[in-house]
Amino acid sequence: MNNIPKMKIGIVAVSRDCFPESLSVNRRKALVDAYAAKYDAADIYECPVCIVESEIHMVQALDDIKAAGCNALCVYLGNFGPEISETLLAKHFDGPKMFVAAAEETQDNLIQGRGDAYCGMLNASYNLALRNIGAYIPEYPVGDAEDCADMIHDFLPVARAVYGLNNLKIISFGPRPLNFLACNAPIKQLYNMGVEIEENSELDLFAAFNDHAGDPRIPDVVKDMENELGEGNKKPEILEKLAQYELTLLDWVDAHKGYRKYVAIAGKCWPAFQTQFGFVPCYVNSRLTGRGIPVSCEVDIYGVLSEFIGTCVSEDVVTLLDINNSVPKDMYKESIEGKFDYKHTDTFMGFHCGNTCSKKITKPEMKYQMIMARSLPRLQTEHLREISYLEISHSIVSSQQPITRSVHMWHRVRYFLLQHAHSAA
Repeated sequence: MNNIPKMKIGIVAVSRDCFPESLSVNRRKALVDAYAAKYDAADIYECPVCIVESEIHMVQALDDIKAAGCNALCVYLGNFGPEISETLLAKHFDGPKMFVAAAEETQDNLIQGRGDAYCGMLNASYNLALRNIGAYIPEYPVGDAEDCADMIHDFLPVARAVYGLNNLKIISFGPRPLNFLACNAPIKQLYNMGVEIEENSELDLFAAFNDHAGDPRIPDVVKDMENELGEGNKKPEILEKLAQYELTLLDWVDAHKGYRKYVAIAGKCWPAFQTQFGFVPCYVNSRLTGRGIPVSCEVDIYGVLSEFIGTCVSEDVVTLLDINNSVPKDMYKESIEGKFDYKHTDTFMGFHCGNTCSKKITKPEMKYQMIMARSLPRLQTEHLREISYLEISHSIVSSQQPITRSVHMWHRVRYFLLQHAHSAA
């Protein structure tokens, strides 16, 4: 995946001038060693500058971690710490930041070896609030070297998500379908999160798609699709159009990414899409999502925002399911009651047509889309079954790859097997 950030956390130790600077420096070195012993040392950078109640030290540390290529910051209170300089560092660092503090190591050295970083953390958090600085502070932010190493590692997914959002552009092709107010996306809140958005029309996408007819790259994409689908390729005659559409989206991303580092797409898939393009885009959406470029349908801008966050946090392929329908009582009694600690009203079924990447499906199949076919006139429906509706069926998601914790995967698999068996009839 090259559409999510690779984080490098600069660790900057701070020291109050009434405490030995060496106490903070030695604790920083122990922290760095503890992290490298347990995790990937490439995740972190040890800043050699220790800030000792000096704004000049703060500037020196800031310049040093920038020069080292750090895109996240850990302010480490090796002792009480200077609340002004340390929070100024957080203020001027352009990226996600966290604060942690050193615990006292032993009862045998609580005079010369005590750092009072516990109290310093309270002051630091108060000063951060005074400055309106958003910083990550663990639930219990004080620990020894190993504890703080774990806290920094836990910060990595948070940092990836924050940094990713601050460098994300969502490209949409709308407007959203009729009666889909749930996909409403107030733009201001995206801006408040640091996300940029480029809104286009479905007609813009259609024009770009037509311009890609006969693209010489299409045969190679078709071959890749064939290899991916294997026996699940139920509509081979439509692959050329799908390849054309995939290239359209990828070229659009390249041409419209601008200065942003990461991209997600909120696209259209119905009602006019299937009649005008001649297919629905589920399979292509799933392929791009598998490469780390989340694609939502129904112009679900906040949905694809959630997918991008999930991708950053997990460093894995994500999917999006709707909270869709109730669990039939007979299924609940047969498969859940007495076996799991859930009331019937605790359960629901999640569903979404076709955006799940084949890497997360044990037996992917591409075929026509029953739900969308219902909304079309009968003659059109029969015709379009010939040119194909596409679906990556969620009926065969592996129980070893759960999508949601709210319903046990086996129950969903059993339900979807029944549902899609009927849809194929």
